[in-house]
Amino acid sequence: MTPATLSGISQHPDRAMSLSTQQMTKSFGALCALDHVSLNVAAGSFHALLGENGAGKSTLVKCIMGFYAADAGAIILDGQRVAMDSPRQAQMRGIGMVYQHFTLVPCLTAAENLVIARPDAPGIIHWRTELRRLEAFMDRMPFRVSLNRHVADLSAGERQKLEILKLLYLDQRVLILDEPTSVMTPSEADEVLTLLGGMAQRGEITVLMISHKFREVKAFCDSFTVLRHGRVTGTGSARSATIDEMSHMMVGETRLRARAPRKSRPVAQPAPLPRLTLDAICADDQTGRRVVDNVTLDIYPGEIVGLAGVSGNGQSALVEILSGQRPLAGGRLLIGGKPFSPCRTDLDRYKVFGLPEEPMRNAVVPRMSVAENMAFRSFDKPPIMSRTGFISPSRMRAIAEQLIARYNVQTASADAAIETLSGGNVQRAILARELSGQVEVLIVANPCFGLDFASVAEIRAQIMDQRNRGAAVLLVSEDLDEVLDLSDRVGVMSAGKLAAVIPTSDTSRAQIGKQMGGAELKPDIRHPGDSHARVS
Repeated sequence: MTPATLSGISQHPDRAMSLSTQQMTKSFGALCALDHVSLNVAAGSFHALLGENGAGKSTLVKCIMGFYAADAGAIILDGQRVAMDSPRQAQMRGIGMVYQHFTLVPCLTAAENLVIARPDAPGIIHWRTELRRLEAFMDRMPFRVSLNRHVADLSAGERQKLEILKLLYLDQRVLILDEPTSVMTPSEADEVLTLLGGMAQRGEITVLMISHKFREVKAFCDSFTVLRHGRVTGTGSARSATIDEMSHMMVGETRLRARAPRKSRPVAQPAPLPRLTLDAICADDQTGRRVVDNVTLDIYPGEIVGLAGVSGNGQSALVEILSGQRPLAGGRLLIGGKPFSPCRTDLDRYKVFGLPEEPMRNAVVPRMSVAENMAFRSFDKPPIMSRTGFISPSRMRAIAEQLIARYNVQTASADAAIETLSGGNVQRAILARELSGQVEVLIVANPCFGLDFASVAEIRAQIMDQRNRGAAVLLVSEDLDEVLDLSDRVGVMSAGKLAAVIPTSDTSRAQIGKQMGGAELKPDIRHPGDSHARVS
């Protein structure tokens, strides 16, 4: 196979292939991950695969790609039953996949990554010839990436584009995309999905996309299939089915926690003092590179300020500063106008609580029990600690059992290791620990990433409850829909800097998307009731 045939997508008018699975079944021990799953993706269609965590989506596509051998069932490609014994075999049959984690080599250029991905890559590469062919390939593509830049220097969105371009370069006619837009700005996501949709409509490719974003499913997909507990629970037209119908297929009769309405805050005169202040704070990484650069922000009681941004622009470092995991290189933190240091003493004194991202790494000790993890904020206080300084395991367990019941944490017992819980239940346990008392400041980072619908509804409802009770909430999330849905004001982190924070009602998804890509924000911030609010 030559590079010309590998990259000659426009040379063949009818390239798209249909893809089906028939009665696909796969078990892991006693767990039936796929239970007679039949999936039908028409040639030239843009098909969405929906389902909660653990529904079987990843197992299904891994069987299609040859990572797993199905226990029963068949794969039908363009009307022919085929065996898929390895990812290389899937690639040779024209099926490629873009995974959630990048498979590119960071120290190589985009051109080098494309060439070495070819099964016929030569031992000695004639780069002048290869670059000429690659430029011709890029000229035929709906979007492009600079061939001479190193992958390490590309943005997350550019890397994801390169992953997709790699599949097209390898002549893959069926593209399986696993949450492809999670690292893209909204404008990048819309651009890529629009262009791939156009290629599908022209019969050049077939797309199967795993997604949890209903907006994208409704806007770009032709059809959808829903999995729940390893079984198909619904399929249909993405254009005509409603979001409520698709949601019901995903969660069944599970009752989702209804979120309390957003309470309006009375206009106070004089204007209230900010509850949390970030005053020109800076932080560096291990190499001395500035990752948080002169960030200034005020958050008032009874409001949620949402910070959007593509991963890697300083949001995680900002949260680490506020949780005491990263030292300040400059600036200061204030709570109610008083100096604040994110140590245990001040966190307790000022009632600062948090829901960090990657909770198994940042918020719990995996092998300790649920009860012990729930007691991290209270183990040295009555009633768990007695006057003589001894911890009472029975009191710790009793308090944990009350919280488990109140927050609907699904666990075998309070004594079970927290690492045995699902992701959603780990986050519920952290909610129970952090939100069971009085909260003045709440720091939240990507709280719903990878969680099921019921857990997402519960967590977002809890965040709104705290806001309505008067807490100042900082929400840092890479999910722009989450930020726009929950926040009273919104800003964007880009290259470690925070642009102007403005009322959510005064901006739009398109404007925020441009800001995530590095465009200027309009300095138009005014806190309700404060005629002298400063630009943050």
